Amino acid sequence: MRKLVHKFLLLLGWNISLWKPEGIKKAVVVMGPHTSNWDFVLGRLAFYMMHLQGRYLVKKDIFVFPLGLILKALGAIPVDRSKNNNMVEYVANLFKEKEELYVVFTPEGTRSYNPNWKKGFYYIAVKAEVPILLAYVDFPSKRGGFLEVFYPTGDVDADILEIKRKLGQFKGKYPEKGIIS
Repeated sequence: MRKLVHKFLLLLGWNISLWKPEGIKKAVVVMGPHTSNWDFVLGRLAFYMMHLQGRYLVKKDIFVFPLGLILKALGAIPVDRSKNNNMVEYVANLFKEKEELYVVFTPEGTRSYNPNWKKGFYYIAVKAEVPILLAYVDFPSKRGGFLEVFYPTGDVDADILEIKRKLGQFKGKYPEKGIIS
């Protein structure tokens, strides 16, 4: 089935790198730029091809039957944005409970341009003591995959600027909505 997914993506003109860092079983994954729902589809297919189970934070509002069942099967974790539910603590604890875990974030928090990234992904990585794995999608070249492993230094603002710089070389489906460093 994985070969079939790979051939399907190639048929669509996409080249998804299957490189993944060796020895890293737990990571916060920051994917960018996020400008379209296609980013999720491509990312999910890439994870499938790499034999990785990604988890995703999704707003609780869309967990209605039958979509909720599908989302959970795809690794979604429902988030109630109307409450202060300490997601940093919750997700950091998930890392402690699991032997292998990749939690995917789109720090823009929207598919529209947002220069003010949400910082929860960073605090989760620090609290859980896991690296940040940078992932990209580039629509003009139809490429995607993991870019590199990023280790937080503790300077959240400088680190986020550096992550934006690294992912800023890629363009989303709607480039005007993507990362601008």
